Amino acid sequence: MDTLSKNEFRTLLEKRKGACVSFFLPTRKAGVESQQDELRLRHQIRDAENRLLLENLRSTQVEMLLEPLTSLLEDGDFWMHSVDGLAIFRSSELFRYYRLPCSFKEQVIVSDHFYLKPLLPFLANDGRFYILALSQNEIRLLEGTRYSVQEVELPEAVPESLAEALKYEEAENEVSFYSSSSGASIGKGGRRAAIFYGQGVGHDDSKDQLLRYFQQIDRGLHELLKDERAPLVLAGVEYLFPLYRQANSYLYLLDQGVPGNPDKLSSESLHEQAWAVVKPYFRKAQAEQAAQYSDNVGTDRTSNNIREIMPAAYYGRVSSLFVAIDQEVWGIFDPTSNAIHVHKEPRFRDDDLLDEAATQTLLHGGAVYAVEQTKIPGELPVAAVFRY
Repeated sequence: MDTLSKNEFRTLLEKRKGACVSFFLPTRKAGVESQQDELRLRHQIRDAENRLLLENLRSTQVEMLLEPLTSLLEDGDFWMHSVDGLAIFRSSELFRYYRLPCSFKEQVIVSDHFYLKPLLPFLANDGRFYILALSQNEIRLLEGTRYSVQEVELPEAVPESLAEALKYEEAENEVSFYSSSSGASIGKGGRRAAIFYGQGVGHDDSKDQLLRYFQQIDRGLHELLKDERAPLVLAGVEYLFPLYRQANSYLYLLDQGVPGNPDKLSSESLHEQAWAVVKPYFRKAQAEQAAQYSDNVGTDRTSNNIREIMPAAYYGRVSSLFVAIDQEVWGIFDPTSNAIHVHKEPRFRDDDLLDEAATQTLLHGGAVYAVEQTKIPGELPVAAVFRY
């Protein structure tokens, strides 16, 4: 499992029963000798075993919990598909691993929740976006981050083609199209898609038909995207863009799109071109949040003190949070009393409070920017802008 989607991230955020073990290790890319990587993981499993025994788990429980990881050590095919880094998450209810293009710092964390801060650059920083690939033959919705892309299963309410949406009869078309058995393309489910030629879409009737098609798509996507704030990039023939914008109700549709016939482009190619569109958008959003912090320094709307930020994040007060991806702040936060203890060095049952603050901010709909400490306003490990 290598695709780290929003839904996967939400799954990792969920509260778990019992111990949660998070493993991070750098790996060598596929095709390179993997024995060193296997040895690293073997040492991490032994480390996790010792920590779990300190948590008063029985040896049989520890063995069962770590068995899927032990199996990976014997899986030669698994190690043949390595990239730069490996993240593994294990609890009694869940086992996930992700091979990602990041050389992680080697870590094993045992807690009552998964340690997710090393993953934040992949899914936080408001770095998720959608690509809507429009064509008459099919509709594709892709979810992307800076490093990954995957196709999203569309709701049934989204028509899979123009032919399905409008149910054209060939004799009734005012646009020239060709759908004979020798030349027409076959859509999903064996349907034969209508193929348009020339400037037919310039006719008012044809524009109305396309507009109705796009309105159906927009309505079908509404349930899927209604709680989203991720930017949406259109990919398709350019003359379709203004028509879709006319039908669109999603507030975060970007002005710029990816021109061209998306049917001829792989998900990876669409992702690469769409990232060039959204990258300035994300940089601008981060710069605006940093400016908002700077404009409110010294007021009760901002803080760079983890003792203030941690309870604020837990109660949903944090609008945007900057955390240092290259630092840890170890300690314990008790939400029942709001007591917080910060330690210079990690102690038994300590958490990285930066990870805790980021997790709580995300759970309450805030924006998290996981960056190097030198890029945080004030150049401290954490900085927050409060909603109130």
